[in-house]
Amino acid sequence: MTFYFYDLETSGFDARRARIMQFAGQRTDINLKSIGKPDNLLVKITPDILPDPDAVMIHGITPQKTIAEGMSEAEFTKYLTSQVFSADTIAIGYNNIRFDDEFIRFTFWRNFTDAYEWAWKDGRSRWDLLDVVRMTRALQPDGIQWPFAPDGKPSNRLEYLSTINKLDYAEAHDALSDVKATIALARLVRSTHGKLFDYLFKLRKKAAIKPIVESGKPFMYTSGRYPSEFLHTTAAVMLGRHAQQDYILVYDLRYDPEPFLEMSVDQLVEAWKWSADPDKVRLPVKTLKYNRCPAVLPGVVKDSETLERLSLSREEVSANLAKVAKSGQKFTTKLFEAVEKMDQERDKKQISMIGSPLEVDCQLYDNFISGVDKTKMSVVRAAQPDELSKLDLDFSDERLRLLLPLYKARNYPKLLNSDEQKKWQDFCRHKLLDGGADSRSTNFFKRLEEVSQRIGLTAEQNYLLEELQLYAQSVLPEV
Repeated sequence: MTFYFYDLETSGFDARRARIMQFAGQRTDINLKSIGKPDNLLVKITPDILPDPDAVMIHGITPQKTIAEGMSEAEFTKYLTSQVFSADTIAIGYNNIRFDDEFIRFTFWRNFTDAYEWAWKDGRSRWDLLDVVRMTRALQPDGIQWPFAPDGKPSNRLEYLSTINKLDYAEAHDALSDVKATIALARLVRSTHGKLFDYLFKLRKKAAIKPIVESGKPFMYTSGRYPSEFLHTTAAVMLGRHAQQDYILVYDLRYDPEPFLEMSVDQLVEAWKWSADPDKVRLPVKTLKYNRCPAVLPGVVKDSETLERLSLSREEVSANLAKVAKSGQKFTTKLFEAVEKMDQERDKKQISMIGSPLEVDCQLYDNFISGVDKTKMSVVRAAQPDELSKLDLDFSDERLRLLLPLYKARNYPKLLNSDEQKKWQDFCRHKLLDGGADSRSTNFFKRLEEVSQRIGLTAEQNYLLEELQLYAQSVLPEV
């Protein structure tokens, strides 16, 4: 069993629509000792993608650089499956489960590779150091220096932690530097609080988490959904499990449930939604998903210093727990109805995407792939590039049929015949230009202009903006 620490730099922040531009990683043994040389790869941006100027300003990688020095997504995908996510590998990063792992899944999806097996099959698993660090700060902060953001709020940003603890960190927002910093931080946490580190490591799988969460008793729960002022940690209790999907609803026992118990389903939906209004009553309920390695500990902490640090009262927790228990199933039933209603609202927004080649990249989660189609996907991966146009695979899943010509165009553009070239150009034109004032190209240039008006831009930043302008002009089709 080995860890593989990895990090990405991407063209944007939406894993469905943005692309990986840089991938870096380092394998270690279970004791965090490095094995072999690190990986540091660039991945080519394709002409249907306009990078988010804000993302490029953060990491400094231009699309031109990826095109000149990078590998295609098909090559990158094969490298990941053959060299990186091998059997008994634990994929780990810093906020990887909610960010980097999603980009890996959608990259695999676009390239006819199973989007899930890399994280579970043949002894593989995944873990995320971020919630480990958050829980350590909340419950056992001694021995580590803890930073604060410029606004005075507690912050667990990797660059802040690395600087204040003098860890290995050469350059912020460079994937390989972030990997080195993550490994150094893991070593620091393990050396100072080994029992907590090892305990949470064992809890990364559902079988270990489930007995704690579904015991019916309160447990400590650390999540980025909880406010930083409480160090992202609270006492929670399970309300109920979804009948079909693998998640449960938990109640934050920091808050009195009475204001919410008699709300209608519609009122619960509104209370659940995030709002910038500090006076808005926010529903203290969240979903806990087992496949996201939640950081939990059984029971409610008793140490008075820790309770004070978390602004948590055991008496209030006990009182709120009793009220939740007294509410019975009625409250939980309404909550699940509220979840279903929110899901329906989201699905209505996405219904127009079905069957559209412009949106098929985003449709990984629409349905699972059948075993027969998985076999046909392996045929695509094994085919020589010049054979792709001749494949007659008759996918039962319409999404895969739509993806196949895109797979060839993005990875092997020089092999497109005249008809394929025209279809690819039409695809790029519609993807970048459709929508008029709200098209991808319009929004790109609007944001580029906004960023260029910032005061005090450096020569390097101005260079990045110029490169983005030139790149966009080079890929945008004539109308």
